[in-house]
Amino acid sequence: MCDSRVSRIAVGFFDGVHLGHRAILKDADVAVTFSAHPRQIVAPASVPPLILPPEERFRRIREAGVDFVEVVEFDEKFASMEPVQFLEFLSSVASKRCSSKTFEVRCGPDWRFGKGGAGGAEMLSELGVKVTVVPFAEYKGEKISSTRIRTSIESGRMEEAAEMLGCEFSVSGEIFRGKGEGASLGFPTVNVRPLSLPLMRMVMPPRGVYAVTVSGEKAIANFGVAPTFGARGWTENVWEIHFLSGLPRLPLDEGSKIRFSILKFIRPERAFSSLDELRCQIAADCKEINK
Repeated sequence: MCDSRVSRIAVGFFDGVHLGHRAILKDADVAVTFSAHPRQIVAPASVPPLILPPEERFRRIREAGVDFVEVVEFDEKFASMEPVQFLEFLSSVASKRCSSKTFEVRCGPDWRFGKGGAGGAEMLSELGVKVTVVPFAEYKGEKISSTRIRTSIESGRMEEAAEMLGCEFSVSGEIFRGKGEGASLGFPTVNVRPLSLPLMRMVMPPRGVYAVTVSGEKAIANFGVAPTFGARGWTENVWEIHFLSGLPRLPLDEGSKIRFSILKFIRPERAFSSLDELRCQIAADCKEINK
Protein backbone atom coordinates (compact mmCIF):
# COMPACT_ATOMS: atom_id res chain seq x y z
CA MET A 1 0.00 0.00 0.00
CA CYS A 2 1.26 3.52 -0.73
CA ASP A 3 1.88 6.14 1.94
CA SER A 4 -1.11 8.53 2.08
CA ARG A 5 1.31 11.49 1.98
CA VAL A 6 3.21 10.61 -1.16
CA SER A 7 2.95 8.31 -4.17
CA ARG A 8 6.03 6.84 -5.86
CA ILE A 9 5.22 6.73 -9.57
CA ALA A 10 7.03 4.93 -12.40
CA VAL A 11 6.08 5.82 -15.97
CA GLY A 12 6.86 3.92 -19.13
CA PHE A 13 5.74 1.43 -21.74
CA PHE A 14 7.83 -1.30 -20.04
CA ASP A 15 7.78 -3.72 -22.98
CA GLY A 16 9.14 -7.03 -21.77
CA VAL A 17 9.24 -5.83 -18.15
CA HIS A 18 12.95 -6.67 -18.25
CA LEU A 19 15.48 -6.42 -15.42
CA GLY A 20 15.97 -2.68 -15.97
CA HIS A 21 12.23 -2.08 -15.79
CA ARG A 22 11.93 -4.21 -12.67
CA ALA A 23 14.58 -2.14 -10.90
CA ILE A 24 12.51 0.99 -11.58
CA LEU A 25 9.21 -0.65 -10.61
CA LYS A 26 10.58 -2.34 -7.47
CA ASP A 27 9.84 0.50 -5.03
CA ALA A 28 7.00 2.17 -6.95
CA ASP A 29 3.44 2.35 -5.65
CA VAL A 30 1.93 3.20 -9.04
CA ALA A 31 2.98 2.36 -12.59
CA VAL A 32 1.63 4.53 -15.39
CA THR A 33 1.81 2.68 -18.69
CA PHE A 34 0.11 2.75 -22.07
CA SER A 35 -2.35 0.52 -23.88
CA ALA A 36 -0.33 0.74 -27.12
CA HIS A 37 3.20 1.78 -27.99
CA PRO A 38 3.58 5.61 -28.02
CA ARG A 39 5.31 5.44 -31.39
CA GLN A 40 1.97 4.52 -32.95
CA ILE A 41 1.18 8.22 -32.50
CA VAL A 42 4.54 10.01 -32.58
CA ALA A 43 6.39 7.86 -35.15
CA PRO A 44 4.05 5.28 -36.73
CA ALA A 45 6.62 4.20 -39.33
CA SER A 46 8.98 2.97 -36.61
CA VAL A 47 6.68 1.10 -34.21
CA PRO A 48 8.68 -1.90 -32.92
CA PRO A 49 7.23 -5.41 -32.58
CA LEU A 50 6.11 -6.11 -29.02
CA ILE A 51 7.84 -8.50 -26.65
CA LEU A 52 4.68 -8.96 -24.57
CA PRO A 53 0.97 -8.59 -25.38
CA PRO A 54 -0.69 -5.84 -23.31
CA GLU A 55 -2.46 -7.98 -20.69
CA GLU A 56 0.68 -10.01 -20.03
CA ARG A 57 2.71 -6.79 -19.72
CA PHE A 58 0.24 -5.37 -17.18
CA ARG A 59 0.34 -8.63 -15.21
CA ARG A 60 4.13 -8.63 -15.04
CA ILE A 61 4.21 -5.00 -13.97
CA ARG A 62 1.97 -5.91 -11.06
CA GLU A 63 4.17 -8.91 -10.26
CA ALA A 64 7.14 -6.54 -10.03
CA GLY A 65 5.58 -5.27 -6.79
CA VAL A 66 3.46 -2.33 -7.94
CA ASP A 67 0.18 -1.81 -6.08
CA PHE A 68 -1.64 -0.03 -8.92
CA VAL A 69 -1.25 -0.04 -12.71
CA GLU A 70 -2.76 2.98 -14.46
CA VAL A 71 -3.25 2.16 -18.16
CA VAL A 72 -3.45 5.27 -20.35
CA GLU A 73 -4.45 5.59 -23.97
CA PHE A 74 -1.54 7.36 -25.62
CA ASP A 75 -3.34 9.50 -28.18
CA GLU A 76 -2.51 12.78 -29.93
CA LYS A 77 -3.87 14.81 -27.03
CA PHE A 78 -1.70 12.95 -24.54
CA ALA A 79 1.35 13.21 -26.83
CA SER A 80 0.91 16.99 -27.08
CA MET A 81 1.01 17.59 -23.29
CA GLU A 82 3.62 20.12 -22.22
CA PRO A 83 5.85 18.89 -19.36
CA VAL A 84 3.95 20.88 -16.73
CA GLN A 85 0.64 19.45 -17.96
CA PHE A 86 2.11 15.97 -17.77
CA LEU A 87 3.12 16.54 -14.16
CA GLU A 88 -0.41 17.74 -13.42
CA PHE A 89 -1.63 14.45 -14.88
CA LEU A 90 0.72 12.51 -12.56
CA SER A 91 -0.59 14.54 -9.63
CA SER A 92 -4.14 13.51 -10.53
CA VAL A 93 -3.04 9.85 -10.66
CA ALA A 94 -1.42 10.19 -7.25
CA SER A 95 -4.58 11.75 -5.83
CA LYS A 96 -6.78 9.02 -7.28
CA ARG A 97 -4.61 6.16 -6.11
CA CYS A 98 -3.11 7.37 -2.85
CA SER A 99 -5.36 10.15 -1.53
CA SER A 100 -2.59 12.71 -2.07
CA LYS A 101 -1.48 14.91 -4.95
CA THR A 102 2.12 14.71 -3.76
CA PHE A 103 4.26 12.28 -5.72
CA GLU A 104 7.78 11.16 -6.44
CA VAL A 105 8.99 9.81 -9.77
CA ARG A 106 11.16 6.76 -10.35
CA CYS A 107 12.80 6.61 -13.76
CA GLY A 108 15.81 5.49 -15.76
CA PRO A 109 18.63 7.85 -16.82
CA ASP A 110 17.22 8.37 -20.33
CA TRP A 111 13.53 8.79 -19.43
CA ARG A 112 11.78 11.70 -21.17
CA PHE A 113 8.26 13.10 -20.82
CA GLY A 114 6.03 15.80 -22.24
CA LYS A 115 5.63 17.02 -25.81
CA GLY A 116 8.63 16.07 -27.93
CA GLY A 117 10.31 14.52 -24.89
CA ALA A 118 11.10 17.99 -23.57
CA GLY A 119 11.20 16.93 -19.90
CA GLY A 120 13.58 14.71 -17.98
CA ALA A 121 14.88 14.07 -14.47
CA GLU A 122 16.67 17.42 -14.30
CA MET A 123 13.48 19.32 -15.13
CA LEU A 124 11.59 17.38 -12.46
CA SER A 125 14.08 18.53 -9.83
CA GLU A 126 13.89 22.12 -11.07
CA LEU A 127 10.10 21.98 -10.70
CA GLY A 128 10.40 20.71 -7.14
CA VAL A 129 9.44 17.11 -7.83
CA LYS A 130 11.48 14.49 -6.04
CA VAL A 131 12.99 12.05 -8.54
CA THR A 132 14.95 8.85 -8.12
CA VAL A 133 17.04 7.98 -11.18
CA VAL A 134 17.61 4.23 -11.20
CA PRO A 135 20.87 3.20 -12.95
CA PHE A 136 20.63 1.05 -16.06
CA ALA A 137 20.65 -2.69 -15.52
CA GLU A 138 23.44 -4.24 -17.57
CA TYR A 139 24.14 -7.51 -19.35
CA LYS A 140 27.71 -8.25 -20.42
CA GLY A 141 28.70 -4.67 -19.71
CA GLU A 142 26.00 -3.02 -21.84
CA LYS A 143 22.64 -1.46 -21.04
CA ILE A 144 19.63 -3.77 -21.07
CA SER A 145 16.88 -2.38 -23.27
CA SER A 146 13.75 -3.63 -24.98
CA THR A 147 15.42 -2.93 -28.34
CA ARG A 148 18.41 -5.09 -27.43
CA ILE A 149 16.12 -7.92 -26.29
CA ARG A 150 14.12 -7.78 -29.52
CA THR A 151 17.36 -8.08 -31.49
CA SER A 152 18.35 -11.15 -29.46
CA ILE A 153 14.97 -12.80 -30.04
CA GLU A 154 14.93 -12.04 -33.77
CA SER A 155 18.43 -13.56 -34.00
CA GLY A 156 17.41 -16.74 -32.12
CA ARG A 157 19.62 -15.99 -29.12
CA MET A 158 16.98 -17.13 -26.65
CA GLU A 159 19.26 -17.69 -23.64
CA GLU A 160 20.61 -14.16 -24.05
CA ALA A 161 17.10 -12.71 -24.20
CA ALA A 162 16.15 -14.67 -21.06
CA GLU A 163 19.14 -13.28 -19.15
CA MET A 164 17.99 -9.72 -19.87
CA LEU A 165 14.29 -10.39 -19.32
CA GLY A 166 14.89 -12.27 -16.07
CA CYS A 167 12.76 -15.13 -17.43
CA GLU A 168 12.33 -17.10 -20.64
CA PHE A 169 10.75 -15.37 -23.61
CA SER A 170 7.21 -16.68 -24.08
CA VAL A 171 4.75 -16.78 -26.94
CA SER A 172 0.94 -16.75 -26.96
CA GLY A 173 -1.26 -18.24 -29.64
CA GLU A 174 -4.39 -20.15 -30.55
CA ILE A 175 -4.57 -23.90 -31.08
CA PHE A 176 -5.99 -25.07 -34.39
CA ARG A 177 -6.55 -28.42 -36.05
CA GLY A 178 -3.63 -29.50 -38.24
CA LYS A 179 -3.32 -31.91 -41.13
CA GLY A 180 -2.04 -34.93 -39.21
CA GLU A 181 1.37 -34.86 -40.90
CA GLY A 182 3.27 -34.96 -37.60
CA ALA A 183 1.25 -37.91 -36.32
CA SER A 184 1.91 -39.81 -39.56
CA LEU A 185 5.64 -39.41 -38.87
CA GLY A 186 5.27 -40.66 -35.31
CA PHE A 187 5.58 -37.19 -33.78
CA PRO A 188 2.07 -35.77 -33.18
CA THR A 189 1.95 -32.02 -32.71
CA VAL A 190 -0.23 -29.32 -31.26
CA ASN A 191 -0.48 -26.57 -33.86
CA VAL A 192 -0.49 -22.95 -32.74
CA ARG A 193 -1.06 -19.71 -34.65
CA PRO A 194 0.94 -16.87 -33.07
CA LEU A 195 -1.11 -14.19 -31.33
CA SER A 196 -2.34 -11.47 -33.66
CA LEU A 197 -3.33 -8.07 -32.26
CA PRO A 198 -4.96 -5.12 -34.06
CA LEU A 199 -2.30 -2.56 -35.07
CA MET A 200 0.36 -4.45 -33.09
CA ARG A 201 3.07 -6.88 -34.19
CA MET A 202 4.66 -9.39 -31.85
CA VAL A 203 8.39 -10.05 -31.99
CA MET A 204 9.22 -13.59 -33.15
CA PRO A 205 12.41 -15.64 -33.41
CA PRO A 206 13.61 -16.88 -36.82
CA ARG A 207 12.09 -19.96 -38.40
CA GLY A 208 13.54 -23.05 -36.85
CA VAL A 209 13.37 -25.76 -34.21
CA TYR A 210 13.32 -24.84 -30.51
CA ALA A 211 13.31 -26.40 -27.07
CA VAL A 212 10.17 -25.13 -25.30
CA THR A 213 8.10 -25.71 -22.18
CA VAL A 214 4.33 -25.58 -21.89
CA SER A 215 3.13 -25.33 -18.28
CA GLY A 216 6.32 -27.08 -17.20
CA GLU A 217 6.02 -29.83 -19.85
CA LYS A 218 9.15 -30.26 -21.99
CA ALA A 219 8.52 -30.10 -25.72
CA ILE A 220 10.12 -29.47 -29.10
CA ALA A 221 8.63 -26.93 -31.50
CA ASN A 222 9.11 -26.09 -35.14
CA PHE A 223 8.33 -22.51 -36.11
CA GLY A 224 7.77 -21.95 -39.79
CA VAL A 225 5.95 -23.25 -42.83
CA ALA A 226 6.95 -26.96 -42.89
CA PRO A 227 8.72 -26.68 -46.29
CA THR A 228 9.33 -30.44 -46.63
CA PHE A 229 5.60 -30.88 -47.31
CA GLY A 230 5.57 -28.44 -50.22
CA ALA A 231 2.02 -27.41 -51.09
CA ARG A 232 0.78 -29.30 -48.01
CA GLY A 233 2.83 -27.02 -45.77
CA TRP A 234 1.66 -23.79 -44.15
CA THR A 235 1.10 -20.48 -45.91
CA GLU A 236 2.06 -18.56 -42.77
CA ASN A 237 4.39 -19.17 -39.83
CA VAL A 238 2.99 -21.75 -37.41
CA TRP A 239 4.26 -23.31 -34.19
CA GLU A 240 4.11 -27.13 -34.27
CA ILE A 241 4.70 -28.42 -30.73
CA HIS A 242 5.56 -32.05 -29.98
CA PHE A 243 5.53 -33.07 -26.32
CA LEU A 244 8.41 -35.40 -25.46
CA SER A 245 6.41 -37.38 -22.91
CA GLY A 246 3.21 -37.64 -24.95
CA LEU A 247 0.26 -35.25 -24.80
CA PRO A 248 0.25 -33.35 -21.48
CA ARG A 249 -2.56 -32.93 -19.00
CA LEU A 250 -3.56 -29.58 -20.48
CA PRO A 251 -6.66 -28.26 -22.27
CA LEU A 252 -5.61 -28.53 -25.91
CA ASP A 253 -8.94 -28.02 -27.63
CA GLU A 254 -9.14 -26.29 -30.98
CA GLY A 255 -9.59 -22.55 -30.49
CA SER A 256 -8.17 -22.52 -26.96
CA LYS A 257 -5.35 -20.13 -26.06
CA ILE A 258 -1.90 -21.37 -25.11
CA ARG A 259 1.27 -19.72 -23.85
CA PHE A 260 4.67 -21.39 -23.88
CA SER A 261 8.28 -20.49 -23.11
CA ILE A 262 11.08 -20.75 -25.66
CA LEU A 263 14.28 -22.00 -24.07
CA LYS A 264 16.77 -22.62 -26.84
CA PHE A 265 17.28 -22.48 -30.60
CA ILE A 266 18.20 -25.93 -31.94
CA ARG A 267 18.54 -25.47 -35.72
CA PRO A 268 17.07 -23.54 -38.66
CA GLU A 269 14.00 -24.82 -40.46
CA ARG A 270 14.82 -26.46 -43.79
CA ALA A 271 13.29 -28.70 -46.44
CA PHE A 272 14.33 -32.37 -46.35
CA SER A 273 14.66 -34.61 -49.38
CA SER A 274 12.27 -37.23 -47.97
CA LEU A 275 9.88 -37.86 -45.09
CA ASP A 276 12.25 -40.54 -43.76
CA GLU A 277 15.04 -37.97 -43.59
CA LEU A 278 12.71 -35.57 -41.78
CA ARG A 279 11.63 -38.30 -39.35
CA CYS A 280 15.28 -39.10 -38.50
CA GLN A 281 16.06 -35.42 -37.97
CA ILE A 282 13.10 -34.93 -35.63
CA ALA A 283 14.25 -37.93 -33.59
CA ALA A 284 17.74 -36.41 -33.41
CA ASP A 285 16.27 -33.02 -32.36
CA CYS A 286 14.30 -34.71 -29.57
CA LYS A 287 17.47 -36.46 -28.38
CA GLU A 288 19.32 -33.13 -28.43
CA ILE A 289 16.70 -31.52 -26.20
CA ASN A 290 16.75 -34.44 -23.78
CA LYS A 291 20.52 -34.20 -23.22
